[in-house]
Amino acid sequence: MREYESEPIRGLPEHLPPGEEMLWQGAPRWTALARRAFHVRKVAVYFAIILVWRIFADLSAGETAAEVVVGALWILALGVVSIGGLVLLAWAMARSTVYTITTRRLVMRFGVALPMIVNFPFAQIHSAQMKRHSDDTGDIPIILVASTRTSYTVMWPHVRPWHFAKPQPMLRAIPDVGRVAEILSDALNRYLAQTETGAAHAEAGSDDRAGSDPAPTS
Repeated sequence: MREYESEPIRGLPEHLPPGEEMLWQGAPRWTALARRAFHVRKVAVYFAIILVWRIFADLSAGETAAEVVVGALWILALGVVSIGGLVLLAWAMARSTVYTITTRRLVMRFGVALPMIVNFPFAQIHSAQMKRHSDDTGDIPIILVASTRTSYTVMWPHVRPWHFAKPQPMLRAIPDVGRVAEILSDALNRYLAQTETGAAHAEAGSDDRAGSDPAPTS
């Protein structure tokens, strides 16, 4: 995890090394991020309830129509500012975020005021899951191997909610999530197959050397 200043390739702080290829890049859909990460619908319902309660309370107290309207307008204005701020933050966060899947790693670039980039080599990834939502966006939580640690606070909202003890980085509010999950799954499986093949070759070579006859001595 590190900060960066330049971006020779969108979403990446440096060019990919030889042999590594980019498979997919994308970003959260800001409307879905606003609903599920910033809970703008719940906030709107909360202010609607407060507004109705304030109007009912003022009418029950015998307030004039003008006084009821003024009280309601204060609640309405506060709600609009609050919801507008959350929507703006969700839009800015989605705009500043880039998720990248390569043949060797998952890269997450995020941060509005302080851009940061996090690399998760496939060797650090145990598995991945997928959750699809009704708007065809979805989330892909990443389960890391036990030895890999990351920060829930730093990664939010690109992290699975409520998993504080063992944070799970998450590609959040991704459009066409099924296709992205398939790309990531295929890349992980190919990497695992290549790793196992390389380990088998190395073990076979070690056995051949161990079993060879010693060189004759004079």
